Amino acid sequence: MPLDPLAVKFLEASAAMQPPIWQLPAHEARARRVLPPPGPEVGEVMDMEAAGPEGPIPVRIYWPPASEGGADDALPALVWYHGGGWTIGSIEGADPTARRLCTMANCIVISVEYRLAPEAPFPAAVDDAYAIAVWAAQNAPRMNIDPARIAIGGDSAGGNLAAVVCQLLRDRGGPTLAHQLLVYPVTDGACDTKSYEENAPYVLTPDLMGWFYDNYCSSEVDRLQPLVSPLRHANLGGLPPATVITAEYDPLRDEGMAYADALATAGVPVEAKCYEGQIHTFFVNAHYFPAGLESVEWAASRLREAFGT
Repeated sequence: MPLDPLAVKFLEASAAMQPPIWQLPAHEARARRVLPPPGPEVGEVMDMEAAGPEGPIPVRIYWPPASEGGADDALPALVWYHGGGWTIGSIEGADPTARRLCTMANCIVISVEYRLAPEAPFPAAVDDAYAIAVWAAQNAPRMNIDPARIAIGGDSAGGNLAAVVCQLLRDRGGPTLAHQLLVYPVTDGACDTKSYEENAPYVLTPDLMGWFYDNYCSSEVDRLQPLVSPLRHANLGGLPPATVITAEYDPLRDEGMAYADALATAGVPVEAKCYEGQIHTFFVNAHYFPAGLESVEWAASRLREAFGT
């Protein structure tokens, strides 16, 4: 399918911003990011800090509007890790997406401000992401969360963290998750798929992805180890049921689909969908891309199914 005309305009606007962010120091690249428009109203929002391996980790918790079940009924929850190449994302940038998932899936969303590279390189983001998944399960009652219905998810680098955390939770004996929602996830540090070659001009260019990896992983880090490249894990069995979303014109398309295929081969229930004509970031720019909003709606329906709601 041809590139979505809206994507063409999006790419033209992005190209007009000079210099490209991969030529900037990380702090300047973060400062240049434009926040998306606000998302829908939710029932309640609270900013707080959770204990982390190297200090407090900020989280933002969203509760959906009151439902017919009553305020005392425990709700399912989604722990969400934002994208941004482990370098430039934030809770603020993820706020509209968290709000959409909260209202559409009728679940509590815990959005995580994990430490960013290069100031805190690998494995800081993994350590923080894992800590919050465990913290959410341990503190479920005080947040009105049903501990048997906790999912984790994320987009891009956040999808990478979600996939890695699922593997760590399994390997370390829990807690057990209800679902994993992986939106155009980074799964393989080799960066050598056909989609990398075909989609090099679109948003996530080879230069930009290289900059992200260089910020995240020092020269001593093996980028093909499972903690960076979850597709490389020798055992993908016993992981939570999964939803995998990819985009046709995304360099990460093939590794995302490969991860979905590998999960299915390992016996994990998985549904995957590649959105034709779309580019990287279309999911989190649902205010701009109708297909992005459609993909969020589908993701929410998959979460509701997993939660039994």
